[in-house]
Amino acid sequence: MQRTSIADIKDLVGQTVDVYGWVHTRRDHGKLIFIDIRDRSGIAQVVFTPHQANPLSSNDGGGLGAGQAPQKNIHELAGQLRSEWVIHLKGKINTRPEKMVNADIPTGQVEIEPIELEILNKSETPPFPIDTTGLEVGEEHRMKYRYLDLRRERMAKNMATRHRLIKFIRDYLDGKGFLEIETPILTKSTPEGARDYVVPSRLYNGKFYALPQSPQQYKQLLMVAGLEKYFQIARCFRDEDTRGDRQPEFTQLDLEMSFVEREDVMALNEELLVTIVRTLYPEKKIQEIPFPRMSYAEAMTKYNTDRPDLRIDKNDPNLLAFCWVIDFPFFEKTTDEGWTFTHNPFSAAKPEFHQDLLNGKNIEGILTSQYDVVLNGSEIGGGSIRNHTPEGLKAVFEVMGFSEERIIQNFGHMLEAFSFGAPPHGGIAWGLDRLVTLLNNEPNIREVIAFPKTGDARDLMMESPSELEPKQLKELHIKIEK
Repeated sequence: MQRTSIADIKDLVGQTVDVYGWVHTRRDHGKLIFIDIRDRSGIAQVVFTPHQANPLSSNDGGGLGAGQAPQKNIHELAGQLRSEWVIHLKGKINTRPEKMVNADIPTGQVEIEPIELEILNKSETPPFPIDTTGLEVGEEHRMKYRYLDLRRERMAKNMATRHRLIKFIRDYLDGKGFLEIETPILTKSTPEGARDYVVPSRLYNGKFYALPQSPQQYKQLLMVAGLEKYFQIARCFRDEDTRGDRQPEFTQLDLEMSFVEREDVMALNEELLVTIVRTLYPEKKIQEIPFPRMSYAEAMTKYNTDRPDLRIDKNDPNLLAFCWVIDFPFFEKTTDEGWTFTHNPFSAAKPEFHQDLLNGKNIEGILTSQYDVVLNGSEIGGGSIRNHTPEGLKAVFEVMGFSEERIIQNFGHMLEAFSFGAPPHGGIAWGLDRLVTLLNNEPNIREVIAFPKTGDARDLMMESPSELEPKQLKELHIKIEK
């Protein structure tokens, strides 16, 4: 099958092409019928005139054979077309009359003179318009019919730019000597801050896997393994209560490096962010390079947030104000006057506070090696230099009041791994959904995720979560009590 992308026809004047796609709009002017045909690459105008023969019928599978019905007039067949029908069109590319040029689309100087028309599939009337931004349609309605919502130009562009950004990251890090390594989705439930999604084991009665909140422990174990430079476009899962612009599953750029200090990790990430903007979003301007830095204490005093929006002009959608926030407190008080970590328990204290951590002293004053990168008032990434010794990691859980037994039960595998010559290491994780949202000037992350869930963690298209069959529950040793 010879197929021409619609975007390419602007350079093919005088040639005959085969295009495939959807009827975007149809305008019937009696003798003239105008169709806009759309594929992923773009839109083109087709002009049907009366008395055109059509070698292809609507259901002949590609041509007439012996004994088949007479061919339908192509103009008559075009009159049957409706929005979102799937068609195959063979036609000649002509230059549009000067008064008919559409400067708003790349193919606006040409049109297709149809030679053959084939209807590949009909469509019910869509539940909402496809030729708009979609922002005027109720979000739950759009999510129920997401496969239709993704057909619109804005959403298709979001998927394409997300793809290009991820590919750029992969190529950039590959050039820096990083290896992309997948880590398990079925793992162990450990306290890392949020609530785990758990998966019952059929083979081991009463035991459960957990879905990873992040690949944190695995990426540190890859450093213990001597792989030195790791990254992953990682799926992460957190069973959180309804929280605005959050998703129960999301995507991170996860990255870890051995034999580095804080400055090494921050420099690599800053360079990558700058290069992404300059290469993929040249219309945007970064307000300040190098990115400004401030301590957590300074950010809270000056802006009353650890995610300050430093844009000079907040009305400029193409202005990007990055900054780093550093020197976070390691611990904060819990409601019962105990201690918990502010970011994650695997961070190392800043070197000058390492001894305090080991001795369990000056808890409120210990600063961690955590660094967050902020863009226009949103945290888009966070990381730290890690504890790489068993005593350092164990001391964190002792401050939090964990018993020896619980430390071993939850994190014994990490303590044991660190006893086998773990190198100093550190890394970061970016919220890719959030970064693409900001760079694409979208209002929330659901606009840049192909199949998102609602704010209360429902998938309206698949109708999940859903109940299980009694047989499945029995196999999993689960009983549901009403």
